[in-house]
Amino acid sequence: MVFEDIYELYWQKIFRLCMGYVNDTDLAQDLAQETFIIVWQQLPKFRNESSIGTWIFRIASNNCLRQIEKEKRFSKTDLPINLEEKKQESMEPQIQMLYQYISELPETDRIIISLELEEVKQAEIAQITGLSESNIRVKIHRIKEKLTQKFKNNGY
Repeated sequence: MVFEDIYELYWQKIFRLCMGYVNDTDLAQDLAQETFIIVWQQLPKFRNESSIGTWIFRIASNNCLRQIEKEKRFSKTDLPINLEEKKQESMEPQIQMLYQYISELPETDRIIISLELEEVKQAEIAQITGLSESNIRVKIHRIKEKLTQKFKNNGY
């Protein structure tokens, strides 16, 4: 597969995955871009031991987890007071809420539900996360219940 085809096929999926992690459009775009830089650099070494999609999602997940670790080390209180968080006006309110709720989940749950929303097969999610398929099924069910409850609590 040629890089351009991979990029075309996976850009939106990787962007949405990153949005699930960081809930910030600009940062998600940066993380998706970084993911594809890594894919470009590592593509010659890809050995087809898993599907290309599984491999790319794993790279994106690791990239997002590194970003979350960086954020934990850098306190937002260190920012100048006049910098305010930008809202994503271009998104529908329910989708914005969904990204907000997903970003509040524990890291593993975030990756699992983000991959599930991208319609990645549960067997692949298990491969990416290193969990068993049955564990993934249970977790997806519980995460969906949590998210549904959050929507209900906020009048949706």
